[in-house]
Amino acid sequence: MNRRIIVALLFFCAIAARAQQKVIQLYNGAAPGSENWTYNEQEYTPGGTPIVYDVSHPTLTAYLPDPAIATGTGIIICPGGGFYILSIRDEGTDVAKWLNQRGIAAFVLKYRTGQSLTTDPGKELWENLHKKDFTTTVKPIVVMAIADGRNAIKYVRDHAAEYNLSPSRVGIIGFSAGGTVTAASAFNYTADDRPDFVAPIYPYVPPEVQGAAVANDEPPFFIAAATDDELSLAPHSVDLYSKLLASKHSAELHIYVKGGHGFGMKKQNIPTDTWIDRFGDWLGEQGLLKPIDPKVMVNIEQREKDQKTNAERPYKDWAFIQKYEQQNAAVPPPAPGEKRVVFMGNSITEAWRNMDSSFFVSRNYYGRGISGQTTGQMLVRFREDVINLQPKVVVILAGINDIAQNNGPSKIEDIFGNIKSMAGLARLAHIKVVISSILPAYAIPWRPSVDPKPGVAQMNKLLKDYCEQNHIVYLDYYSAMADSRAGLPANLSHDGVHPTLEGYKVMEPLAEKAIEEALKRKE
Repeated sequence: MNRRIIVALLFFCAIAARAQQKVIQLYNGAAPGSENWTYNEQEYTPGGTPIVYDVSHPTLTAYLPDPAIATGTGIIICPGGGFYILSIRDEGTDVAKWLNQRGIAAFVLKYRTGQSLTTDPGKELWENLHKKDFTTTVKPIVVMAIADGRNAIKYVRDHAAEYNLSPSRVGIIGFSAGGTVTAASAFNYTADDRPDFVAPIYPYVPPEVQGAAVANDEPPFFIAAATDDELSLAPHSVDLYSKLLASKHSAELHIYVKGGHGFGMKKQNIPTDTWIDRFGDWLGEQGLLKPIDPKVMVNIEQREKDQKTNAERPYKDWAFIQKYEQQNAAVPPPAPGEKRVVFMGNSITEAWRNMDSSFFVSRNYYGRGISGQTTGQMLVRFREDVINLQPKVVVILAGINDIAQNNGPSKIEDIFGNIKSMAGLARLAHIKVVISSILPAYAIPWRPSVDPKPGVAQMNKLLKDYCEQNHIVYLDYYSAMADSRAGLPANLSHDGVHPTLEGYKVMEPLAEKAIEEALKRKE
C-alpha cells in the first residue's frame, strides 16, 4: 500500500477515535425503581434543536479534553426539560464542548424521564406544566432522576483514574430540571456521591431540598437565573443562595434581567450569553482550572495565546490571507502538462484535505479551505490562494457560512455576486472553473435560529442557471447527498453540515468527473 495512503488512514483513525464519545450505562441491568418501564429513549429535532425523551435506561456520555490541556477536573452535565424531555444540545453537549476547551472532562447525563404519550413531547410537556397536579405527577420521576445524578457522581469518582481525574475534583452542573438534580445532589449526600462543587442553573428547587439541612462540608455553589424566567423560578435560585449565605457557605449568584427560562448555551445577544464565562471565572477562583500536572500548564498557556491570536485576527487579517502564505510560497510553478487543481472553500474543504489527504496528494490537488469563511473572505484571498498557484482548474465550494450569517446578515444576491466574481477572476487568468452546489443542510448547529434550507435551494438554482448560461461546469453535490428532509443523512455528516469520510467518498468521484469535464471545455 502507498505510504501516503497508510499515513492518511492512520491520521483519519486518530481523528475518528478522538471524535467518538464513550457511552456508559449507569446501572447494571434495569435502573432501580423503573424495572417495569418498557419505553426506550428517542430523539427528535423541532426547529433543528435535538431533544431526547423517553429515557428509561440512564447513561453518561464522556466528552474528554485534549490530554495536552487536561486539568484533572470532571463535571457531570444534567440537561433540563421538566423531567419529560432533555435539551441535549443547548444544555448538554454544547456545555461539554465548552468545558473540554478548558481542559475539563465532561459527562452528559441522560437521567430517567417520564413517558411521553404523544409524538410532540415538547408541546406535551408545556401543556403538562400548566396542570395543577403536575408537581404531584412528576414527583416519583424526580426522585429517580436525583438518584441517577448521585450515581453519576459516584461513577465518575470511582473511575477517576480511568479518565485522568482527581477524585476530589468531581462536580455537577444542571439546568432547570437538571438543576433540581444538581441542587439535590448537594444535600443528604454520602462520602461516595458528594459533589465537590455544584452549579444549578435556573433550577426548580423542590420543598424537600429547600428544607434540607446544610452540612458542614457543603460544596461551593455557582447559581444563575433570569428575572424574566417564564416559569417564575428565579426566586428558587435566590432562596437557595440566601440559605447558603445564612449558613456561611461558599456561593455565587448571578441574576440577569433578561434571558427567560432555558437560555443555556443559546445566543440571544444579551448578557445571559456570558453566564458560561462567569462560570469559568468561578471555576478558576475555585482552583479547578489549574492542572494537577504542572507540565500541562505550559500547553494551556499556549492554547490561551492561540485563542487570543485567533480572536484578534479578524481585525488584522480579516480574510486570513496569511493562512496559506508559507505553503503557497513553497508551491513550484506548474510542470509542463501538469493538471493542477485548487479547491477553494471553507471548513468543508479544509476538513476534506485533512480527512482524506490521499485524494489531494495523489492527484496534485491543492486544498485551500478555511474554517468559518464566507464568500466575501474567499474573494479577498482568491488571488493569493488560487490565481498565484496557476492551476488549470479551480473548484469553488462556498456559501453555507454566508447563509449561517457567520459575518452578519447576508443577502442572497451578495453571496451569488461573490461567487460570480471569483469565477470571473479565474477566467481572466485562464483558469477553468467548477462551481459546486452548496451541500444540503437541514439546520445550522452553531446558528439554530437560521433555517438554511430556503437559502441553500435559492443559491443552488442561481448557481446552476449561471453555469448553464456561461459555459461553466456545475458540480451538483446536493442531489447526490440530500435526504428527505433536505438535509445530510447521519451516515454522511456528523453534525448535519460537515461531511464524514463516507460523505467525502460520495463527493470525490463527482468532483473528479466535474474536473475532467472542465479540462475538456474550451474557453
